[in-house]
Amino acid sequence: MKTYFECWAGVAAALFSQALVGEPELAESLPKPLGGGAFAFAATLSGDADGRFTVMLDGALLEASLLGEGTDQKTGWSELARETFDAAAGDLLARTGKKCQVVNVAETAAEGQATHAFQLRSGEHAWTILVRDEVRVAEAKVIPQPDPLPGGSTAAQTEAREPANPAVLSSGIELLLDVELETSLRFGSREMPLGEILDLGPGDVVELDRHVADPVDLIVGDKIVARGEVVLVNGNFGLRVTEVAAPRKRLESIRCLF
Repeated sequence: MKTYFECWAGVAAALFSQALVGEPELAESLPKPLGGGAFAFAATLSGDADGRFTVMLDGALLEASLLGEGTDQKTGWSELARETFDAAAGDLLARTGKKCQVVNVAETAAEGQATHAFQLRSGEHAWTILVRDEVRVAEAKVIPQPDPLPGGSTAAQTEAREPANPAVLSSGIELLLDVELETSLRFGSREMPLGEILDLGPGDVVELDRHVADPVDLIVGDKIVARGEVVLVNGNFGLRVTEVAAPRKRLESIRCLF
């Protein structure tokens, strides 16, 4: 099963290549001393993955201007670190179903023993990045096997032949479970006069009715089936679900599609 570290390594390699000047490559390597001026950021995670995840960076990165000329490099690395921490949490959810939340990201001392080492390479230049992984992912619960029933079957086997939720999987609905439906995210909406729509041009900004901190809607058909936070997963947008509609409401969303 994927760990939080493995998810972080994947999304960090993709995001660093996309966000940094020169599209540098991140690859695991043997550990090397960071030297003077090193800095670090630590994420505190809570949920199915719980603990502290620290990324320690070579101080020479602050002189490399990988985040663009005229940019405060440490602030830029702080924002990029937060983005990779959040994206790794989203990737862990997508790959394993384990939910976790980055509850805090803070600058910390670049000290202590590392569990993993990387080299960030761009042309002839290379910088060391160390990781200290103190995150533990909750193990799946093992369900005890029940006593055999007459005829050689068990209670668990008997239950397995029944739908997990008879109220939802009724009237043959289980036959539709493999049907693919188109979903979309709705960030907000706004009513506009036709004249304003016709006057729109490149560079114009349309203000929506939703604050940037509000959850976005997951839409199937014309129904909201879930809400959540936008995250990055391997460089793509994703949705970390924070609330879902009741199963019956979710099923209602497909009535207009069949």
